Amino acid sequence: MNFNLDAEQQLLQDSVRRFVDRDYSFEARTALVKARTPARTAHWQTFADNGWLAAALPESCGGLGGSIVDTVLIAQQLGRGLVVEPFLGCAVLAAQTLSAAGTPAQREKWLPSLADGSRQFALAYSEAQSRGFPDSVELSATATADGYVLTGCKTLVLGGANADGFIVSARVSDADGITVMIVAADARGLTRRVLPLHDGSFAAELTFDGVRVTRDAVLGEPGGGLAALRHGLAHATAALGAELVGAMEKAIELTAEYLKMRKQFGVPIGSFQTLQHRLADMAAELELARSMLYALLASLENDDAPTRARTVSQAKSLIGRAARFVCGQAIQLHGGIGMTEEYQVGHYYKRAVVADVLFGNSDRHDAACAAQLEKDLLQKDNHA
Repeated sequence: MNFNLDAEQQLLQDSVRRFVDRDYSFEARTALVKARTPARTAHWQTFADNGWLAAALPESCGGLGGSIVDTVLIAQQLGRGLVVEPFLGCAVLAAQTLSAAGTPAQREKWLPSLADGSRQFALAYSEAQSRGFPDSVELSATATADGYVLTGCKTLVLGGANADGFIVSARVSDADGITVMIVAADARGLTRRVLPLHDGSFAAELTFDGVRVTRDAVLGEPGGGLAALRHGLAHATAALGAELVGAMEKAIELTAEYLKMRKQFGVPIGSFQTLQHRLADMAAELELARSMLYALLASLENDDAPTRARTVSQAKSLIGRAARFVCGQAIQLHGGIGMTEEYQVGHYYKRAVVADVLFGNSDRHDAACAAQLEKDLLQKDNHA
């Protein structure tokens, strides 16, 4: 896989960087967070006008026909600015799941409005017992003469605060496996509770109390949704990893500047060897995380499904731990000012903490890797 950016990708990266630097200052972000409202901001239309929402969607459905690399380039720059708009939840997780699950007619119906920003969908797959993994689903869909009746709850729905509709995973009564279907946000019997997260963004908790949908709400075939969920989550994990890489880059830049400016005993504290070593450790963790992100991108493009799943878990665990270390060290090296709400660096640590919970935390993914390794070893012994 070629990791050198072509001219179009470089322009894409530069356009997002300019937006963050010009229109998404820390002060402007702070005003959005302090408003404590999930209202859809004007920035979302900016995302659409610049093609960022359409970057990795097929051209036949209003997209630009790009790849996961384009998504990662956008997410990395948004991570530098701690952007709170639901790019990850709506433009990546929901859009990629719909793209993978839907029939050609369904993709042509729904994806253009996601690409132009006129509609937001959110993926409602996580439940209390699932811990971020898509294969544990208890929400039930009971078959009726003309559709299904949905009963159950979904938690931590990214982008769900303002979504016009939800892509919901369910166990249907007339099919094995997991089914995904579209449910309108204003459907009767659906209750949405907005949840403010620690990093200033929002999620939603959904309760389905006899929500009725027609059979054409099902994306693809009943029982065939798990592969699409894993596809969407793999893309979202890569985007989240890129966002954290961008956050680590900015945290290190802020720390390096502070060490040059802050003085003790008449000299910059950056001249102290111990602090130089700690900054070097932060840079090393950043590069490990960046390399893991590259490995994930290569795996998504080249490997079979089991290998991709293992690499997704490895990336989610390693990058998440690296981000918590780097951003935590950034606070430590800033001293007391790093702990204040008014200073930028502490907010990168908040984002790293929230990111670890999304899509399964590091411990859960470590356990998944261990289980897969044990399974592979048992198969190898049986063949021997």
